[in-house]
Amino acid sequence: MGTAYDLDKMNKTLKKYLDTDRFIHTQGVRYTAAALAMAHGEDAGKAELAGLLHDCAKNIPDKEQIRLCTKHKIPINAIERKSPYLLHAKLGAWIAKKKYDVDDEEVLDAIRWHTTGTEDMTKLAQIVFIADYIEPKRFKAKNLSEVRPIAFKDLDECCYIILRDTLKYLEIKGSPIDPETEKAYYFYKNIHDTKEEE
Repeated sequence: MGTAYDLDKMNKTLKKYLDTDRFIHTQGVRYTAAALAMAHGEDAGKAELAGLLHDCAKNIPDKEQIRLCTKHKIPINAIERKSPYLLHAKLGAWIAKKKYDVDDEEVLDAIRWHTTGTEDMTKLAQIVFIADYIEPKRFKAKNLSEVRPIAFKDLDECCYIILRDTLKYLEIKGSPIDPETEKAYYFYKNIHDTKEEE
């Protein structure tokens, strides 16, 4: 993994900044990401690190997230302005770099895209995106029993199902949809459709 990161020290720091439920979720993502990395021949240490820090900005209030993004020149799109909770991923990548001294761009990218997804994600980014959705304490998504086994077999297919179901859920709720999520959906739908045709 290059630089040796002290995950136990990071964990203790994180505990001060996250509420109890978010901290428990973080542990679930941390270990689910590591397990997925092992299943797919990826670096389990990087996956654990990205999983641990993916929500490091989550409990920062919306207005403060906007202020910090503006101050540090982190771009905010129109959807993020309407739904500032989306900013925690971009801001989290910045915090991981500046406050936790993470210099691995692949890890920072995985943190950056864990909420919206994006097209053509690295395997590590896919792993953290999926781990955030399927970790053991998650129970609200309707297709979890289908999604969880697929996560350990086919990352592309798993991303497709999660993105498909997320878009359906947002449409039903009438919530704004981030353009990155739409782009990600069409990218992974294309892979899914190609496999179906084979």
